[in-house]
Amino acid sequence: MQFATILHARTPRVKCPDHGVKQIRLPWAEKNSRFSLFFERFAIDVLLATQTVKGACSILGISWDESWHILQKAVARGKDRKQSKNLPRIGIDEKAFRKRHNYVTLIYDLDKSTVEAISDGHDTAAADACFDQLSDSEKQSVEAVAMDMSAAYVKSTKGNIALAEQKIVHDRFHIMKLATEAVDKVRRSEQKKLRAEGDDRLTGTRYLWLSGQENLSEKQQERFDAAWKAELLTGKAWAYKEMLRDLWVHDTPAEATTFFNDWYKRVIHTKLEPMKKVARTIKERLANVVSYCTHGITNAVAEGMNSKIMAIKRRVGGYRNRDNFKTAILFYCGGLDLYPQ
Repeated sequence: MQFATILHARTPRVKCPDHGVKQIRLPWAEKNSRFSLFFERFAIDVLLATQTVKGACSILGISWDESWHILQKAVARGKDRKQSKNLPRIGIDEKAFRKRHNYVTLIYDLDKSTVEAISDGHDTAAADACFDQLSDSEKQSVEAVAMDMSAAYVKSTKGNIALAEQKIVHDRFHIMKLATEAVDKVRRSEQKKLRAEGDDRLTGTRYLWLSGQENLSEKQQERFDAAWKAELLTGKAWAYKEMLRDLWVHDTPAEATTFFNDWYKRVIHTKLEPMKKVARTIKERLANVVSYCTHGITNAVAEGMNSKIMAIKRRVGGYRNRDNFKTAILFYCGGLDLYPQ
């Protein structure tokens, strides 16, 4: 069991002929710190465990500002110690800080599940600022980059990573999200027309079309089957969306390209305008979609860490501003060496 220990001491001073009067460095604390090394290590453990500065304060018996200062110092310490390393597989993604299009851009190490860089905004300049935080050797070590279809991120990656066109992989989950949203647009349009005719077959079915079949209850599956048998446009859009999933099961980009071209011809000759828009979007960047077959990466790490970052964002009232939000992300997700020595 540990007990609170208060150290009272006059720090000795020495007179240096070159630098004048200086205080000696204390063996139990860092320079200008009110807390011992042992306490700061303990505080970092508590901050990591509670995932909140406010929660740590109540355990540590110190103020919010004191807890935050320990967290800030830990991040600064970790960044100073950070060594250049190989980053063969990275992801670049955006996260909303607040409403009204207030974003930050992050670069992830997909193998270590850590945030390697963070900057304000989600445009080309923001992505460039992230890449600038990587060393030249780290950028040279990149073999594959997962991202959504953001033109800004594509442009920045091409400007910062050698042979980027061969390394960019558009995230399959992002593409499937586009297809799922297209299905919902078809459903809403068709439902509006059916309702005008007094037909409520699509009313209350949104979840059925957007969820995976494995997630439906028996009753929901029965309702889905009935809607499917009605041969509505929504059902056709859903079928094309489900067919698209097979794009990522192929072993080579050539096989995936052949599959997509067949899928594209089927979709483009329908009247499903939202699905046709998705098909054209994929076709424009097809090489960087089927590159998944070569590199086998997605931004799943980013999505997996999203819940952790979202939890940080929910507590952002305690972090007061965007700079504090970024500092908190690096503290909890940066994989840094945080502890004093």
